[in-house]
Amino acid sequence: MITLLKTPVGRLRVLGYLEGISLIMLLFVAVPLKYWNGNPALVKALGPVHGLLFLWFVFNTLSVGVEQRWKFQQTTWKVLIACIIPFGTFYIDRYILKDAFAKQE
Repeated sequence: MITLLKTPVGRLRVLGYLEGISLIMLLFVAVPLKYWNGNPALVKALGPVHGLLFLWFVFNTLSVGVEQRWKFQQTTWKVLIACIIPFGTFYIDRYILKDAFAKQE
């Protein structure tokens, strides 16, 4: 885990996990509780956290893409689209960011 935090791609991977977990928690835990139990408290708590992580992930992706000289049509757009799809950040981490991280080490 410590080695992930030493490189920009590693930090993007960690941020992707956090963003993905927050999206899954929001969609599959907080929203059902809101509509089935009438309790919006968890959505009010997780919504802003997920929004902040989402924006941080987008800005960090663009920053790493420029720094690593990723071709936008080959890599950067795939990473950006993945943060919108549930489980997308985990897929991108496994198939794109893992290889980019290995090249950095």
